[in-house]
Amino acid sequence: MQRKGTTPATLDLFADDDTPQPSASEQIGPRSFVFRGFALPFIDRLLPALESVLTRAPFRNMVTPGGHTMSVGLSSCGQFGWITDRSGYQYTRIDPQTGQPWPEMPEVFIELARSAADAAGFADFLPDACLINRYIPGAKMSLHQDKDELGYEWPVVSISLGIPAMFLFGGQARTDATQRVPLFHGDVVVWGGEDRLRFHGVMPVRQAEHPQLGEQRINFTFRKAR
Repeated sequence: MQRKGTTPATLDLFADDDTPQPSASEQIGPRSFVFRGFALPFIDRLLPALESVLTRAPFRNMVTPGGHTMSVGLSSCGQFGWITDRSGYQYTRIDPQTGQPWPEMPEVFIELARSAADAAGFADFLPDACLINRYIPGAKMSLHQDKDELGYEWPVVSISLGIPAMFLFGGQARTDATQRVPLFHGDVVVWGGEDRLRFHGVMPVRQAEHPQLGEQRINFTFRKAR
């Protein structure tokens, strides 16, 4: 993780906490929800666990099948990690950068993902893959579907940390109109059921600085891959 003036795996864990956001939820689709500040009670355990994962599986900017280098840094933990290269998109058990299995998913990650899924009405969710994305100012994610999993009966759980971002939530086709959903530190988005394959993305992240995470947004995406 990169904070201004620090090494990629260093966090300022002693910085002043943000003022907690009001607890609230927003429904953005029939089976899609935004839970404001849902992750904040987990932060004190979440950040050290994240640092441990990144020490073993550092962020890297992967190349898409079309040869484009992504502006977003990627890492993973869990039984499976999501990767992209010139051969396509896939889940792997081995981190191609280290030649080792992806780091085990920390218990606090699992606890947070399951709690958020349960709050959205998806009981018994047990993710086996957590994609970790790092956005610096200017980084973005084009509209896409999460469809590399073997089945779509389980939801996607997305956790936002650090500087704000504008989440785009579309329909079942890339050309469908999108909602713009601002996401802040601690917000969680969950979508599944009839919404599971909706297109989504992130607009270019604006310049900002977070007191704990610096000039970056960290996003966790939990899925059941296999």
